[in-house]
Amino acid sequence: MARCLSLLLSGLTAAAACVGSGAKAQELALSSEVRLTFERTNRQLQRTGDPIWDLRVEIPGEPVRHFEAVSGRADRQSANRHQLGSEAPLPQGTYTIGKIEPLGRQDPKELGPIWIGIEPLFPTGRRVLGIHLDPSAGINWNSGTGGCIGLIRRADMLSLAELVQRSHAQTLVVNN
Repeated sequence: MARCLSLLLSGLTAAAACVGSGAKAQELALSSEVRLTFERTNRQLQRTGDPIWDLRVEIPGEPVRHFEAVSGRADRQSANRHQLGSEAPLPQGTYTIGKIEPLGRQDPKELGPIWIGIEPLFPTGRRVLGIHLDPSAGINWNSGTGGCIGLIRRADMLSLAELVQRSHAQTLVVNN
């Protein structure tokens, strides 16, 4: 037991060895190395002016993937990012990645076909945050999100959900 505790303190990859060989150990080691980061770029959607954000997915042994997204509304980019209802982008910090949930007819069309919940690991007034499709991105007045990550392309949303599920990604870091 002391050996396991020592390994745990050395990092999650070492702790995976303590769990034992097999699928669970590999799953724990892989998920601790998967990185999702979210950063604002200097580009914007032409028609609506929404800033384009980059959602980067790094899975060991695979090419880095980039997904274009929006966060918040174009005219609310400098609003208080910790205030509920501000329609500002996500606050900087680390988030845990929750379940991948298919959405149905009863759910708002502006959320697309899939919802991936995220939970901040820091104090904030923001609630009910996630990653979803923004079907209005760059098209009309509804472009942007209430503060979530809104992927611009449907195919990207489906691909991201598959990557997160397959890699057992657990953490998202918002850098700016």
